[in-house]
This record gives sequence, structure tokens and C-alpha cells, in this order.
Amino acid sequence: MAALGWLTHRRRSATARSVLAGEAAAEAARKSAQENEEALATAPAGVLHEPEPEFPVAGDEKAAAFFDLDNTVMQGAAIFHFGRGLYKRQFFGKRELARFAWQQAWFRLAGIEDPEHMQEARDSVLSIVKGHRVSELMTIGEEIYDEYMAERIWPGTRALAQAHLDAGQKVWLVTAAPVETATIIARRLGLTGALGTVAESIGGVYTGKLVGELLHGPAKAEAVRALAVAEGLDLSRCAAYSDSANDIPMLSLVGHPYAVNPDTRLRKHARERGWRLRDYRTGRKAAKVGIPAAAGLGALAGGAAAGIALHRHRRR
Repeated sequence: MAALGWLTHRRRSATARSVLAGEAAAEAARKSAQENEEALATAPAGVLHEPEPEFPVAGDEKAAAFFDLDNTVMQGAAIFHFGRGLYKRQFFGKRELARFAWQQAWFRLAGIEDPEHMQEARDSVLSIVKGHRVSELMTIGEEIYDEYMAERIWPGTRALAQAHLDAGQKVWLVTAAPVETATIIARRLGLTGALGTVAESIGGVYTGKLVGELLHGPAKAEAVRALAVAEGLDLSRCAAYSDSANDIPMLSLVGHPYAVNPDTRLRKHARERGWRLRDYRTGRKAAKVGIPAAAGLGALAGGAAAGIALHRHRRR
């Protein structure tokens, strides 16, 4: 993949693959932004509004907002919902479905991103979509959003994103989910575009490989940095929102970091640095933040039970 003319300064801590993933995500996001803007012109209204926060500053063209997706904008992980939709369309069998169900249950109950689960989900999706056309998966992705994702959007986070849009700022999703899925979600929510994991395609057909690596952790920060350079943004005037300590590199880039539905590590980090906190979970779910080890084991057992139950249900 040819190097982009607007490549950003690379941090020493980022691996070459993280940089490549970030740059690929930024390039894909910019290409989709214009199409999204055209689609928004005919999109229906109906975004839920909440009282506008003190930030953002209206009319600040040097500012933008970056939102993590999983458990920040949407309950659960997009890649797992996507896998569920592919199973419904017979892209794979019950064994893979049980694995997706287990990973999703763990993510929902434990409230953390397990790198091993994310890696497994990535590998599974890549093997499943290999040989399929990008256009086919985009069409299916639209259907999956309506079936499994639309009802899982956090109204509070959506209102925060709308506040930035109302202030005249661009709003981007930044996620490890496939860029095609992320772009669909961004368009449906009326956002500017999305930075996501870029899967390699040749002639419009997926090869089963990635460009760089999963857009996760440091790679997200590289993507935001690259997009900021391309868009002429001042990161000190930008905002970023996430639930996970894995996104501390991205949150640390901006002048207005927010911890939304934070995991234990991010909550602690945010409090130490005076970052703003937002929690849109119910009291019961929010109480799981900081659960002791014994309770964590209970959540693990519950996740296994949920996966097995779904598997059995599908067999009927």
C-alpha cells in the first residue's frame, strides 16, 4: 500500500504495523466521509437530544470528536454482533457461533476488552469473509445493524456526539471493528465517518488479510493523529471518548478526554488525571466496575452459561 502524502509523525512506542493500521484506517475514513455527508442530506431526523454539555465550543473548526465504539457508543462489541448476523446467513456453523456467543457474554459481563478474544474474533471474521465481495458484506452489514445493533446504542453517548455535530464539528468513530461495519454505524448515527480495521481486498474481493493490524490500542492513536494532520485539526481542542484503558493512548492525545462507561483501570486513570467521566449503564451494571476476583470468576461462569444457552437455543 502506497505511503500517504499526509503521513503523521510516528511515535517511537508504536509498532510499524500499528502505524500502518492507523494510516490505512484514516485513509478509508476520509474516503467515506464525503459519501456520508451526501447520505446525511436525505437522512431522517430523530436523534435523541440531551442537555448540551459545557464542551464543545460552537464554531471551532479546529476541533473534532473521536468516539470508541464498543461499550462506549454501543452495548457489546460490534464484531460479535456482526458474527451473529453472518451465522444467521449461514456464513459459518454452530461451533463458531458458540465461540462468538462466549466472547460476547464475557465482554458484556466482565466489562473489559480481552485482547485474546478480540484476536480470535478478528481471525474468525477474516477467514469467514475471505473470497466474498466487499459490496456484498456492506449490504449485509446494513441488515445486521438493523437486526442487532440499532437498539444497543447508548442514548447518552449519542447525545454527546450530537452536541459536537450541533457545534459544527466533525465526529468520527474509532474502532477495532471492520471499517465497513464502522462506516455503516457512523452513517446511521449521522456522524462524519469512521476509522476502523482495514481488511485487504483485491478487485473488490477480500483476501483474508489485514492492512497492518487490528485498529486497537496504539494503532487507534496513530489513526487519530494521522486524520488530525489531514483534516488540519488541533488535537488540544479535540475530544475523545472511550470505555477502555486500552484507549488511553488515544485519550491522551486530545485536550478533552472523556471516560464513558469506564472499566476499572480507565476509571482510576481518569480520576488521577481529572478527566471527565460519564456512565450510562444501569446502577447494577455500573456496580460491576471494580468487582473483586471472586465476582470476576462468577462473571466468567455466567458468560460460559450464556454462550452454551444460546448454542442450545440455536440447535432447537
